[in-house]
Amino acid sequence: MRFIQHKKEAYWFYRALSPLYDRWVNPLFWTPAMRSAALALAHLDDRRLRTVDVGAGTGFSTEGVVEHVEPSWVTLLDQSPDQLRRARRKPGLAACRFVLGDAERLPFEDDTLDRYVSCGSIEYWPDPQRAIAEAYRVLRPGGVALLAGPLPPGGRLARRLADAWMLFPTEGQYREWFTNAGFASLETAYLDAPWGRDGGAPYGLAIAGRKPASGPSPAARRTPAEDLREPLTAGRRVRFVVRFVLGSLAGAAFVPIGVALNLRARRARRSA
Repeated sequence: MRFIQHKKEAYWFYRALSPLYDRWVNPLFWTPAMRSAALALAHLDDRRLRTVDVGAGTGFSTEGVVEHVEPSWVTLLDQSPDQLRRARRKPGLAACRFVLGDAERLPFEDDTLDRYVSCGSIEYWPDPQRAIAEAYRVLRPGGVALLAGPLPPGGRLARRLADAWMLFPTEGQYREWFTNAGFASLETAYLDAPWGRDGGAPYGLAIAGRKPASGPSPAARRTPAEDLREPLTAGRRVRFVVRFVLGSLAGAAFVPIGVALNLRARRARRSA
């Protein structure tokens, strides 16, 4: 696992990042245009679709969901109370339901939801296969799961920082996890970064699949790879601090990279 690809580290990472997220961090890496391109694969074609946004954070992706689905039919789920607290303050999300929970242990009954959405959360999942199997379990037959996440960066320095920070799956891994979970009729779309394609490589991937039949996923697993409720022993505390510091430094390094690439793209558009 990468340093922040652990639940406790991700929890504290976003507790520190939460006050800066919407204004200073998110606009660099996850724009409304990218959100719209990803959500198109969720087929939000009815105002009354029981929809959950898993790893919803401050609700940026959910704001795109409620453009198509009645807010009262939408649930935001996240492990970070700080992120959900900020999402609650957004007027467009006031009628939504807010749930503190774990992507690998969803608090929903089998075969009950119409749509599952998760954007920018898989990077922090210790066990993506289990989480995607959970998405399958909670959807009704014919329901759609959409997942949007990053792809490995093209540059050597960016790749090294990414490998130290969090999970950057390959397209093949996304497809394998969805197929193993039991999803059919897979659809994918590449997501370009706000600065375009650097070196020709797409920035992220949106992937969606339909649940063909009732029941649990063939990839279902009994226990999560990591449980937030486990107490931190002395040894675990040391490992936590080391992972948190190193992973946070690697993640922080992406901010000036993102700023530089966005500025370069703006200058290029102005001179075009």
